[in-house]
Amino acid sequence: MTNHLINTQSLYLQKHAHNPINWWYWCDEALNLAKQEDKPIFLSIGYSSCHWCTVMEGEAFSDGAIASYLNDNFISIKVDREERPDIDSIYMTALQMMTGQGGWPLNIFLSPDDLVPFYGGTYFPIEPRYGRPGFLQILQALRDFYHDKSDKFLSLKNEIVKGLETNSNINFTSENQLTPELLQQGIANNSKVIARNDYGSPRFPMMPYSNITLQGGVKDKNYRDLAIRRALDLVNGGIYDHVGGGFHRYTVDATWTVPHFEKMLYDNGLIMEFLANLWANGVEISEIKRACEGIKDWLKREMTSEKGYFYAAQDADNFADIHHIEPEEGEFYVWSYQQLKEILSAEEFNAFIDTFIISEDGNFESKNVLQKREDKSINEIINNALDKLFKVRYGEERNSLEKFSPAKNNQEAKTFQWLGRIPPVTDTKMILAWNSLMISGLATAYGVFQDVSYLDLAEKATEFILNHQWENGRLHRLNYEGNVAVFAQSEDYSLFIKALLDLAQNHPTNTDFYLNQAIKIQAEFNQFCQDKEQGGYYNNAHDNSSDLLIREKSYIDNATPSSNGIAIANLVRLHLFTDEEKYLDEAEKTLKLFSDIMNKASTSCPSLFTALNWYLNRTSVKTTKDTKLQLIQKYLPNTVIRSDEELPSNSIAIVCRGVSCFEPATTITQLWQQLS
Repeated sequence: MTNHLINTQSLYLQKHAHNPINWWYWCDEALNLAKQEDKPIFLSIGYSSCHWCTVMEGEAFSDGAIASYLNDNFISIKVDREERPDIDSIYMTALQMMTGQGGWPLNIFLSPDDLVPFYGGTYFPIEPRYGRPGFLQILQALRDFYHDKSDKFLSLKNEIVKGLETNSNINFTSENQLTPELLQQGIANNSKVIARNDYGSPRFPMMPYSNITLQGGVKDKNYRDLAIRRALDLVNGGIYDHVGGGFHRYTVDATWTVPHFEKMLYDNGLIMEFLANLWANGVEISEIKRACEGIKDWLKREMTSEKGYFYAAQDADNFADIHHIEPEEGEFYVWSYQQLKEILSAEEFNAFIDTFIISEDGNFESKNVLQKREDKSINEIINNALDKLFKVRYGEERNSLEKFSPAKNNQEAKTFQWLGRIPPVTDTKMILAWNSLMISGLATAYGVFQDVSYLDLAEKATEFILNHQWENGRLHRLNYEGNVAVFAQSEDYSLFIKALLDLAQNHPTNTDFYLNQAIKIQAEFNQFCQDKEQGGYYNNAHDNSSDLLIREKSYIDNATPSSNGIAIANLVRLHLFTDEEKYLDEAEKTLKLFSDIMNKASTSCPSLFTALNWYLNRTSVKTTKDTKLQLIQKYLPNTVIRSDEELPSNSIAIVCRGVSCFEPATTITQLWQQLS
């Protein structure tokens, strides 16, 4: 038995194609059917590597009684949030308004005539537990509540709509000025978010907050120390895969020890860029460079398609062996104390337990997640030990394993003859925004470390996007093994433009090529998503939003930076690259649009403050090719560096900040003085 999801391309939707629920994907046919039959819509949103999404699929969504009740009384629609972040954003905001919290799976109930939500939650168990009612009980109550059409129902809908409209209607307030004081307030408030003891578990990387804190650290040692603290927690903690490289999504504890084991492409791109920038800022701690190399090696080995683009994510769960019916969380990554003693020599084992926090009882279900002691370094003995663990996990030596083919679904995972452990399933779709984040990380790391292997990966992914992501003259968000899908959204445009500008900044020869591509795509972005009157960018294109309850302009940072924050910084950078004032005017207009939010809710929007920093402290450097090579290896936020061989006689650079320029620099010492 299958449902309407059977012909979809999304791995997440495919996982539900054999549920007894008559699932629809989001489409006009499903929305119209709900209206015709006057049935409330049960909208369930998640993503393929989400652990609790997987749990609910195997429990409530596979239960016959629940499926029968849903099929009789609701129209059930499944959405992959990675395909449609616009839909997810609207209803996640609604859920947070209704319950004060959010997360995935996002399960929410909509009135069919206007798509307004009236009840929602995250994980619903079959039977009452975890302080939550059973799912069937909820469905029965909601069916009665909807058809009763009471005053309470209508009042609730009106309240939700009013809240969503208030949240999305952003108006310029002339009282708020774009001042250095506003920037300093934003840096101070956002730095508190990543202060080590400022909050409990779980612990997320929170890179937009780390980035603005690092920028504040250029002038204030306290901010710099906070950024270093975040980096050390990441590169030493269990959130980093010390055996295979790459970062997990977050840790479930406050000590950065036990991760939620999925690996997301976007996290790793953002973390690589942050760590490379920290190294460029003089924090040359070996673990920082090692983590960047680990991300690159994992990316090349497990997350890069033959065509050059990057896969989206890897699951948290995997099968312990082929006889298990359900996968287990983290099994691919953890080690029992006895396993470590058997795999390693006595010398290696003793060095290992001295370097990593290991115990007989373990720290995760009687096994050990590897967390490095901060005061210990990775020496040759530890490297040899990690190589042995790598071979047990992957079945091959690290130096000989160039490509580890992904398991694209559970069936492949269980039937392929793996030489080592059975790996987690990899979601092999190409997401433009996430690829762009990784390209930015790789381009920055290349500039800092001057290792061409970073640049090779970035260029191949960019080449694929430029050659294959347009159809009928329109940029698309997704690619499923050669098939494009879903029009590009604001985050796709803004992050890809940023990636192109990062390549233009760091590439030794092709600056003009990548800059011209960025200019071209910015024009398309403006055409389809820009609010010409007020400024800023809608999440959706003007011709691709008729099926949405409201149109949003994203300014809140979550795991990834907000599209408007990135877009504003891009506009300032385009101005610095081209000297065209129109880009700066658009950046200023959009910053003013969000200035009231930046004053009143500064910790919701660190990327807007990064953009404000670009606007207030924008700097351009025209210099020689050789001097540019020196500059890109240093942390110079808010600075665009351009090669220019037609400088005044005997000079090596011209530095301009804001609307004024320094005298031409004739020595590197003079240049550094001007830049500082």
